[in-house]
Amino acid sequence: MSNANMAQQSAELLSSSLILNKWFSYQQGVFTPLNTTPNRNQGLFGIAFGGDFNTQHINSIIEFFAAHQQNVTAICQYQPDLGLSPALCFYIENAERAINPLELQTFANTLACQLVQVTTPPDLQKPGLLVMDMDSTAITIECIDEIARLANVYDEVASVTAQAMAGKLDFSESLYQRVAKLEGIEKSLIDELKSTLPLMPGIKALCQILKHHDWYLAIASGGFVPFAERVQELINLDEVHANVLEFKDDKLTGKVLGGIVDAEQKAVVLNALQQKLGLEKSQTVAIGDGANDLKMMAHAGLGVAVHGKPKVVEQAQAAICQGSLLQLLYMLAVPLNPSQV
Repeated sequence: MSNANMAQQSAELLSSSLILNKWFSYQQGVFTPLNTTPNRNQGLFGIAFGGDFNTQHINSIIEFFAAHQQNVTAICQYQPDLGLSPALCFYIENAERAINPLELQTFANTLACQLVQVTTPPDLQKPGLLVMDMDSTAITIECIDEIARLANVYDEVASVTAQAMAGKLDFSESLYQRVAKLEGIEKSLIDELKSTLPLMPGIKALCQILKHHDWYLAIASGGFVPFAERVQELINLDEVHANVLEFKDDKLTGKVLGGIVDAEQKAVVLNALQQKLGLEKSQTVAIGDGANDLKMMAHAGLGVAVHGKPKVVEQAQAAICQGSLLQLLYMLAVPLNPSQV
């Protein structure tokens, strides 16, 4: 029998053995239904997604966790949305700490999937808060780099952006440097760029689902207000926080007005919204791709790096390294008892 046929048989065995949203124990290749549901507030939840899973994958993941002194006590297959393929959740009841996301990513690459570990996963069914970065998170571009392209200073500005996002430059200072190079750009060109913003795949569907479940959605961006307000319109956000560009005679002056939305301010926004909404920390989520998102992500109940730089992935609680942002639902919709909050 070929390896492909063996893998197909293994996948068919998995789908016939695991009922969606039902928890099982797994010993020596045998799935046994459990009458209990893991405690949301205890242990680790390892989530494998974005792959075609079979029993060989399960064995490999269990062995990987065991090598880190993590004993899997229950497994569940679930599908948070029809736009997503089924995922596997591995419950580890007694674990001192999660495995670093970069190490999880390296291992997951060998199985052609993605793998995260989260504690106290948020509950999609209850009101929550999502605060997101904008550039390279909610949209696929860095707006300041695209403005720089219009001013024929793209290479200069983009190199500074890359260093700032990697945490090699102070964000505020780098922003002043970059904006100064944009002096003279006409407002009409800004408006043209604003009208063609490319959304990150999956972000609109994600926001629609979250709004349906009474989640509050906000942007905290080191980018600029005109673009943040346009994204707010496109994906129905509740509020946005971003930097204000100064215009004079319908041209950029090369200056930023008011305080800078930097790493510290992003965390302030998240904390203020949590207080305003009266939410438990576990119901707050922050996503971003750059080093200036790390403080905000650390203050959230769940901080997720999306298509992030290695430094960001390493310091986040979890990471979506490729594919649609709709995959965030895998971390918000683990089949657990809703009374455990």
